[in-house]
Amino acid sequence: MFLIRFSPKLKYIFSDFDGTLTDLNGLGPIFFEILELIKQQQAQLIIVSGRSLSWGHFLLTHFPIQTAIMEGGGVILTRDQRGHILEHLMVSENEVIKLEESTKELKLMLPQSVLSVDSFGRKTDRAIEFKDMAQVDVERAEKFLKQKGLNYSVSNVHLNFWCGEVSKYKGVKHFLDHMVMASEQEGIFFGDAPNDESMFQHFKNSVGVSNIQESIARIKYRPATILHGEENRSAYGVLNTLKQIFAQNSLR
Repeated sequence: MFLIRFSPKLKYIFSDFDGTLTDLNGLGPIFFEILELIKQQQAQLIIVSGRSLSWGHFLLTHFPIQTAIMEGGGVILTRDQRGHILEHLMVSENEVIKLEESTKELKLMLPQSVLSVDSFGRKTDRAIEFKDMAQVDVERAEKFLKQKGLNYSVSNVHLNFWCGEVSKYKGVKHFLDHMVMASEQEGIFFGDAPNDESMFQHFKNSVGVSNIQESIARIKYRPATILHGEENRSAYGVLNTLKQIFAQNSLR
């Protein structure tokens, strides 16, 4: 049985999306149970994902979510008091231009590169569908990115690449320090893949849902707590952990 303790009231639940809030069948009823539990506790769910800016707009438009940190931390989307969605880029315009030019070069040099279907909706990064490519071509793409001085990381669905100093942790840190002026102790992070590593390294209250075991060998910095068992896969692990934490807090 896992046991996680928090001193202050838990206000911000940061979570990866693919593989953490979703499973092989996509979003399920457990996701909506998580949303309801968080609402009851007057807390916020903030999705921290490698998915695109356009996906962030979808999440804020279709679910009761006020903030999403997308493109691996490259952009923060928030909803203002009028309901309008605001975009806060974490990279410069020059870095956006360099990324666009480098992506065109990659496609010319390596036509086998399969850009993700949501690449048209990306601004601060791009994504390669590495599962649809031969391993030798993935390695050629990685070599090109290194030569160009671009950064990249691998999730359980994409190889994301970008210009500038971007990470999920930097996006979360900016949100806490400059947008809500809150302590990291008021938050928790859930993840399951190597592209969550910056959060595992720097964010003290980090949890790996049990399916992280499928990629744990590729993760240098691991979460503070790793869940086990089928009952803690993906969104089930998020829900079970939150139930335990909120129950602990209610006893204080």
